[in-house]
Amino acid sequence: MRTWSALAVGLGLLVALAPVEAPAQTMVTDQHLLGAADNTANWYTYGGNYANTRYTKSNKISTANVKSLAPRWVVQTGGPIGSFENTPVVVDGMMYISTPFANVIAVDARTGQKLWRYDHKQSANPIICCGPNNRGVAVAYGKVFVATLDAHLVALDQRTGKVVWDTEVDDPTAGYSLTIAPQVYKGKVIIGNSGAEYGVRGFVDAYNADNGQRAWRFWTIPDTGWEGKWSATTPEGEKLNRELNKEKADFAKYGDSWQRGGGSTWTTPAVDPETDTIFIMVGNPSPDLDGEVRPGDNLFTESMVAIDAGKGTYKWHYQYVPHDVWDLDAVSPAVLFETTADGRRVKAVGHAGKTGWFYVHDRASGKLIRRSQAFVPQENMFAQPTPTGVRMLPGANGGSEWSPVAYSPQTEMVYVSGLHQPMWYITHSAPFDRGKLWLGSAFVAIPGEPQWGTFSAIDVNTGKIAWQKKLPDPLIGGALATAGGLVFAGGDGTGNFYAYDARTGQDLWRFQTGAGVNAAPMSFEVDGEQFIAVASGGNFQLRFPYGNSIYVLGLPKK
Repeated sequence: MRTWSALAVGLGLLVALAPVEAPAQTMVTDQHLLGAADNTANWYTYGGNYANTRYTKSNKISTANVKSLAPRWVVQTGGPIGSFENTPVVVDGMMYISTPFANVIAVDARTGQKLWRYDHKQSANPIICCGPNNRGVAVAYGKVFVATLDAHLVALDQRTGKVVWDTEVDDPTAGYSLTIAPQVYKGKVIIGNSGAEYGVRGFVDAYNADNGQRAWRFWTIPDTGWEGKWSATTPEGEKLNRELNKEKADFAKYGDSWQRGGGSTWTTPAVDPETDTIFIMVGNPSPDLDGEVRPGDNLFTESMVAIDAGKGTYKWHYQYVPHDVWDLDAVSPAVLFETTADGRRVKAVGHAGKTGWFYVHDRASGKLIRRSQAFVPQENMFAQPTPTGVRMLPGANGGSEWSPVAYSPQTEMVYVSGLHQPMWYITHSAPFDRGKLWLGSAFVAIPGEPQWGTFSAIDVNTGKIAWQKKLPDPLIGGALATAGGLVFAGGDGTGNFYAYDARTGQDLWRFQTGAGVNAAPMSFEVDGEQFIAVASGGNFQLRFPYGNSIYVLGLPKK
């Protein structure tokens, strides 16, 4: 294994010293987006393609030569700093980066030279959870689309960075915010809200890419049916230890709880163009941990939901944790692939849960095909919190947090970032107060108990863990798989960025960035060379060291 140090390389050698003419900016069309999975030069979307596989067919960087991978340039994005969770988008030699607080930068992907910068001026003091995150932009139709912490969707001119239109999605003073990287499909820009920790009602929206007018809204908290089926167990049979008779008796008293029901959509949906279906992941109900004031299953929280892309209407859902009181969000992005079931190939959609399992569903019906082996320790799951505290694993961060998985069609494995954080769950009910944090209880790390991370390769055809790495810190970040037989990932607080053999898990290379690598990497090609890019800027939730750098790594020039 070869180890590189950012300090040893010296940042002065990585940044272009002389300005060069920036490449022309290509207008991205629907055809470009539909063909993204086959295009090795570009990284058109947050997940790399509509399937969210985070896989590139480029194989120029491989298991045979990755030990020579080294920084080619770095761009310092400037302040203010915070959780840096961005995956850049690259279109024909231009890279588009979003920073914390939803600023956007366009740079030459050959050199890191900045072409333009958009600094978002917030219209109000946003009320946000979990850091000033922005996970990325979407680029299409000559525009760059960015969602903001003050709940705006902004379209920028791709050539200049000037605002084309700016739409307020909802009221930021009530707790609505946007941290999602938008998805563009058939002329619409699709986003979902954050803010379930503040008693908001969740939704997924589609906006006209030309003018910013809303085309449809799907409420992730329905006004009828929020109570669900009064499930005593998870769909797979684990007891939830609910007092269902009391909940049913209390339902009339809290009949309007859906209006403050939570249900954020934190991460970019997957799209199946063959069926015009969008697959969203819906997070926790509100208040997070106090289920007494929201009787019922609390649909569609903690669910995967399939939506008609044209109309924004419901197709199916699968609820992982009915009436969640443990903050076990369904938040890692959905990913599309094929799997084997009952001796035949099935089009599937998967999700890495904060529960610690990877779930594989039939894409057409939502039926669960299989659930993986647990990729993190599990203990005392689904025990009800008490005033004196209940110890539980996984803790409130997971499992797998929002970190996107990568899927390799070569190995037919998904690569999952995991967290081991034992926590105490302690109840202390609190009334709703508009715009104020509303958890209803507390979850706290247990002093003296070790915390660490897992990076797991899971076979989607069996659900078995093929290999697993144990790392010194809990992982939040994400993965990239390549046709060169590699999987790249960061995620821990040491500042290391790793490359593993995708089949065996052998450590092949690492690079020390100097700050937490808590973003998912990506791949692109310029002038016939393959490059790997990743943000290094730390994480609010885990208090990993902050920074403001995008590193671009490549093989030595011949």
